[in-house]
Amino acid sequence: MTLTELASSERTISLALIGADKALARDVQQRLSVLGLLDPPVDGDFGPASLWAVSQFLRKAGMPGKTQIDREAARLLLGRQAEALFPLAIPDTFAGRIVRAMQKEGHWLSRHPDCVNVVYLEGIDADGTPNADAPNVFNDLRVVLRVNRAGNPDIIDAWEATSEPGRFFTLVQKLDPNGAARIAFGQYKAWSVGTHMSGRPSAHEALVQTKSITVHRDFNQDFDRVGDKTFDGMFGVNQHWGFDLPKSDIGRASAGCLVGRTRVGHRAFMAIVKTDPRFVANNSYRFITTVMPAAAVQ
Repeated sequence: MTLTELASSERTISLALIGADKALARDVQQRLSVLGLLDPPVDGDFGPASLWAVSQFLRKAGMPGKTQIDREAARLLLGRQAEALFPLAIPDTFAGRIVRAMQKEGHWLSRHPDCVNVVYLEGIDADGTPNADAPNVFNDLRVVLRVNRAGNPDIIDAWEATSEPGRFFTLVQKLDPNGAARIAFGQYKAWSVGTHMSGRPSAHEALVQTKSITVHRDFNQDFDRVGDKTFDGMFGVNQHWGFDLPKSDIGRASAGCLVGRTRVGHRAFMAIVKTDPRFVANNSYRFITTVMPAAAVQ
């Protein structure tokens, strides 16, 4: 059954049973994704995040506690008025420019006020000013933003970071014959809460890679993506801390990971992402992360 068919029928379907009908599940997921409640891909697997998203839609639509989807709910979900329930404004602020850049690239944005959007901006300072993006420097920015109830994007916090490998793993100790990994700009649903360097003295909580991403390999060791071959796969590109190293020297903190420079900042980052209701619903939830150059947000 499709969502359109349900909207014109007398049937009622328990939220817990939506996943038993793949066509209906995909239709519901597609609409929830358009509304900014459920991250893609639309796959028909109606798990905890999908159940959370549809329950949040029903609550906002004036049907809190509803445990079934029926004709009324289907019509609301399909209707244009649904898009006004979780609005999005794009002000001329740093946060607004980030969102505008994401939209331009076709990236997905969560519009639920309790959900986080993780973004890395390469070669930019905390006030949104581009920098020279010199190699081997913590001169990138890790950002967490939310869309508030009025629909305005807010930067919850931001930290000095690097989205690039440092000098050591580029020039001194190559971990791969094709060169150091440098994540390709884009958006990936590829990280879950876990442990970086598990079993070692430096082990700490992080967002660990759990799905394939695309990286450039810096074979010519020029600290630049231009002309570098790309590879897809699991590379252990985690989001972890940078051991409080000085801003001027990435050292061995990154062989291609997404690294927040300080321990304190990283702990704050993890505390924020773990408040996300999608993670609360499912501790194996896979977070989306967007990586963009500074030029995209100017």
